[in-house]
Amino acid sequence: MTAWLVAAGIALLPLALGDRAARALADARWTHRCPRAALALWHAAGLAAGLGAVGLGLVAAVAPLAAVFPHGMHTLARQIVTGHGLEGLGPAHLLALLWSTGLLSWLLAHTTRVTVRTSRERSRQRLLVDIVAEHHPDHDAYVLPSAKQVAYCVPGRHRRIVLSQGTLDLLPPSELQAVLRHERAHARGHHDLALLPFVALTHAFPWLPAARTARRAVAVLLEMIADDHARQAHGELPLARALVRMAGGHEDHSGATFALADTGVVERVQRLVSQREQAAWVPAAAYCTAMLLLSGPLAVLFAPLICMAL
Repeated sequence: MTAWLVAAGIALLPLALGDRAARALADARWTHRCPRAALALWHAAGLAAGLGAVGLGLVAAVAPLAAVFPHGMHTLARQIVTGHGLEGLGPAHLLALLWSTGLLSWLLAHTTRVTVRTSRERSRQRLLVDIVAEHHPDHDAYVLPSAKQVAYCVPGRHRRIVLSQGTLDLLPPSELQAVLRHERAHARGHHDLALLPFVALTHAFPWLPAARTARRAVAVLLEMIADDHARQAHGELPLARALVRMAGGHEDHSGATFALADTGVVERVQRLVSQREQAAWVPAAAYCTAMLLLSGPLAVLFAPLICMAL
């Protein structure tokens, strides 16, 4: 049992380090040069913290049922199936079990709530775009009759790339094509799904600074990943110039869209105009760290299932 408690404790490291670790990762310069690896590390850290918190409660809850955690969970599951319920568990163990089930339910409830609300908001955005905007086949985009500089993507199954007439009037062809490539990268990469867990986390724990830090950092990384798609097709300068031109003209779309100049404009422009190659070992180290973060909580949670199957 001691070994499993230690493993569960290690699994809680991302949660225990809290905002200090989150701010260190958000401020790390290498993340701007390797946004995909940094995104994987953010997801691993968030998932490891959640699973570790749930796993630690389970380890503590089944402590009196067996000397080793997997068999303790096996015993508890067998008791429940055979109608013996929670026999052998004291008040402290029941409290630990309540902690794990409550935390898991809380996270799932907020994730479901945010998913439903975001889906409804995007449906509303698509409806408004279909009513107000005109589809331009040349750009495969919907154009709003507005003088403001607007470019954004309404993601989802029926995505919409939206521009304003002001954007068409402002940007030369090379910059416009870079903007369109950027927004299509958001849609094709399903970046909304990558951001969704962090939006849910901030709603579940609005008092947790690390959750807010993670959400902001992940949003910037997703913009940089889309920037890379545009840069590969059209070069750095067209997109950088478009970002500068449009930085003052974007609108708030309530988090249901990906707008070109909403997030991290200064960092993104600096990155585009001063792009430097990153050593190959840096993203490899980030991916290895992500796997290590997940190994502890996954081992704690899935060991009982393996034992039951044997």
